[in-house]
Amino acid sequence: MNRFKTSKFKNTTPKIAKKDGWINNVRAGSFSCQGNHIKASSNFVAFNTEQAGGGMLGLTSVKPGSDGQWTVTQISCHSDLVTDMDFSPFDGSLLATCSGDETVKLWSLCDPELQQPSSPELTLCPGQGRLELVLFHPTSSGLLAVGASKSPMIWDTNRQDTPLAVLEQHGDQLQSLSWKRDGSLLASSCKDKMLRVFDPRAQTTPVQSAKSLQNSKDSRILWAKDDFLLTTGFDMMRSREARLWDSRNLSSSVSSVSLGTASGEVERACDAVKV
Repeated sequence: MNRFKTSKFKNTTPKIAKKDGWINNVRAGSFSCQGNHIKASSNFVAFNTEQAGGGMLGLTSVKPGSDGQWTVTQISCHSDLVTDMDFSPFDGSLLATCSGDETVKLWSLCDPELQQPSSPELTLCPGQGRLELVLFHPTSSGLLAVGASKSPMIWDTNRQDTPLAVLEQHGDQLQSLSWKRDGSLLASSCKDKMLRVFDPRAQTTPVQSAKSLQNSKDSRILWAKDDFLLTTGFDMMRSREARLWDSRNLSSSVSSVSLGTASGEVERACDAVKV
């Protein structure tokens, strides 16, 4: 089996902050969805909560207040579960959320010690049913990738009526999306075990695709460097694994590593944490 090269950081260990550096009063939610349960920018940390059926987000600042403590507040975002969230790479206070209520909303956040906005800056209504994923474009401040059950869409926030592009419908539940760092390509993973790479500027069908994943459960995809993609998921033995792919040839992985966790432990972990 191919292995990743040994990292120069292999012997490093994380340093856990002292308790006076912990953010307390965090009551995170445990709802099942395809998106992120927690997201951070240079200014804020946003996370799911159990309040209002999952329609509210918890919010705190990255840095403590003048008294050395962190204020944790909540913001009512949607009438149904918040399924994903993402901060703008151009504005650490601009948060995009999507939901089971079939909408995408943009929020201009303020300091957690102040009252948060009661209404969003913008609401998009794609009309594709429950929305699972939302992702800011890395180089264009007005673009969003939005994932419905089976259909990825590209939206320009300056054109609220219709999407710029509706990409080819997937064969099953869309599980993750990732932009290439220069924003030229969009990759997806799906419950149908397919990996797809799109060039939304040129066509709505994939420029590369292959049935590459070994298991349909809980896959995630991330654009790593240059033309390489990193996926996590399960192998045929239901053990958690990570694979490295060349986006120009998805028929076989460049390298793979089994994380060696018993399937039962992985399943319990994945029910509570999304990679």
